[in-house]
Amino acid sequence: MKLSTKVTELTSIIAPAVAACDVALWGVEFVPQGQRSLLRIYIESLPEEQAQDKHVTIENCAAVNHQVSGILEVHDPIAGEFILEVSSPGFDRAFFSDEQMHHYVGQTVSLRLIQAIGEGDKKRRKVTGILNSIDATSLTLTTTDSEQFKIDLSNIDKANLIYEDA
Repeated sequence: MKLSTKVTELTSIIAPAVAACDVALWGVEFVPQGQRSLLRIYIESLPEEQAQDKHVTIENCAAVNHQVSGILEVHDPIAGEFILEVSSPGFDRAFFSDEQMHHYVGQTVSLRLIQAIGEGDKKRRKVTGILNSIDATSLTLTTTDSEQFKIDLSNIDKANLIYEDA
């Protein structure tokens, strides 16, 4: 889950504005779309609020939108027009760093890989399964048909949590 240089730059500009709104920055997506790009910011409640079962509200999103708009106006890191969206990561949250996945060991994740894994006819670039473990360089997961994979973190293009209603 390597972030682009542009996303890294935007994250460093945006992070202080998000923190000033008393929420945590989960991730940033930047999608250049010709003359009108899309900047999507995901926020979540602070850990102490999560412990109290408090969630991101519309008011949180509006406050972050206001703060970030001002910062982007000053720094002007995006050429041309752009749409700014602020939301919570949701139940099927995308992971923006390997560290974020550590909190979800034992839950189902979906991975899109850079290079296919598996043998013969069973090679695939998309894998979904229970996240068994994760360390500094790899993770292991078990699919619904009991296949176990060890996957290098550097081979992950995109990762999402799969929400399962208990």
